[in-house]
Amino acid sequence: MGREIERKFLVKNDTWRMAADRKQQVIQGYLANNERCSVRVRLSGDSGYLNIKSMKIGVSRAEYEYTIPAAEAREILHTLCAPGLIEKTRHYVARGPHVWEIDVFEGVNQGLVVAEIELSAEDEIFEHPAWLGEEVTDDSRYYNVCLAQAPYNTW
Repeated sequence: MGREIERKFLVKNDTWRMAADRKQQVIQGYLANNERCSVRVRLSGDSGYLNIKSMKIGVSRAEYEYTIPAAEAREILHTLCAPGLIEKTRHYVARGPHVWEIDVFEGVNQGLVVAEIELSAEDEIFEHPAWLGEEVTDDSRYYNVCLAQAPYNTW
């Protein structure tokens, strides 16, 4: 079974930008969403992905991800996904053995900046950079599937 162990935080300021070594435009939409799982299509740069993720709230969740042709991802996003596409720029910041993914949201979620770190164990120790804010791992409002339905700017 695929498993994602991830923690999610708000970002306090822009000082992380000095350490970002690359970025990528991301557009994603949802084909299905129920109490057990979400099914997502993502276009990340020139790559397409189909992702199935459990709706369990917390650090560790079941996740399966498959590469699909970018042209098909684009077509699915615009013809089959539910309204409420997520648009963001993902920045990558290396800190020690980890890479932080910092998502700067656009459109109806503009103003939201979230940092995520993938870990190999739920209790893994990691560096907390000074720009890291409140942890929101257990707050489902910050899950992309929820932001697609209830955008940040409507809270």
